[in-house]
Amino acid sequence: MTQTLYFSVLLIALCSLSECIQRRYHHIKMTKTWDEAQRYCRENYTDLATVNNMNDLNQLKKIIDYSLYGVWIGLHRSSVHKWKWSMGDPVKYTNWSNGDSNGPEISKGFIINRSSVSWRAAQIFCRDHYTDLTSVRNQIENQQIQKIMNDKNISEAWIGLFSDSFEWSDKSESGFRNWSTSEPSNDASQDCIEARVPELYMLWHDLSCSDSQTFVCHEDNLILIQMNLSWSEALRYCRENHVDLVSVDSEKIQFMVTDVIHRSSTDAVWMGLHYYCQMNLWIWIRGEAVCYQNWAPGNGAGLMDCNTEHRAGAVQSGGDHRWISLPRSHKLNFICSRKDIK
Repeated sequence: MTQTLYFSVLLIALCSLSECIQRRYHHIKMTKTWDEAQRYCRENYTDLATVNNMNDLNQLKKIIDYSLYGVWIGLHRSSVHKWKWSMGDPVKYTNWSNGDSNGPEISKGFIINRSSVSWRAAQIFCRDHYTDLTSVRNQIENQQIQKIMNDKNISEAWIGLFSDSFEWSDKSESGFRNWSTSEPSNDASQDCIEARVPELYMLWHDLSCSDSQTFVCHEDNLILIQMNLSWSEALRYCRENHVDLVSVDSEKIQFMVTDVIHRSSTDAVWMGLHYYCQMNLWIWIRGEAVCYQNWAPGNGAGLMDCNTEHRAGAVQSGGDHRWISLPRSHKLNFICSRKDIK
């Protein structure tokens, strides 16, 4: 595939799931090396700032002291190249043609731009006029794009997939990047990333990790605990170290769960839902009735046999992140809330 293709696929500005979730950012006005800043953020907040999309970047701009020059964020160079989507979506679907790569229906609109531009130029145009170069997250979206291209007699088009060796401090899969022109450099001594504050779009530059900068931490309302515990053990851990096992009692909180669950090491993670045998119903750990529901087929209905096993609710780590019923004795990762969420 040549460096410049003849067409670009642009995504109309609609809110993706990750864009609907806003984390809290904190600008720390002490100067530290990148490693020192990472340690400070992990001890006092969640981690050095992860920026998932343009919405996050705009939130970041609001809390920055513009009398300063640049700030560390959580992006740094690793030794492994991976494929990512420009818009920040995790790469869970690909459709490579032979010889290429190493590697629920959402209504969207797509626009074809008939410009002869590089991938980077197409990305800039998309972000300036729409949202971003498009992600292709499932077969349905791939077919939608293919139909548009066939109707327009177009054989090739840029999409938002790219490969680099950068990763976020909190290990999130976001491929969102906001590089300045000619960045990142090929200088092996410049492995850590600053957001350059005086620049209008807060563009990113790579620097030596030993430089001293102010920095931005992020604080998440939810935290995934990568320990394999029973439901009762997970409940006790959350209450002793945070607030509680998460109650996923709204679509908003379900979206927040999907933002952290992709880092889990188990096929499902515990949430604060359990079957209350005396009343023969599912309830949240603080006694609330289950109004919002997201059960997988075959789960959550019918009476449970409490004489053989007590059951609790877990969220599937993959697919549509549906809820499933499991014996409380299962050992899973789990999600704690760090504050009361409404």
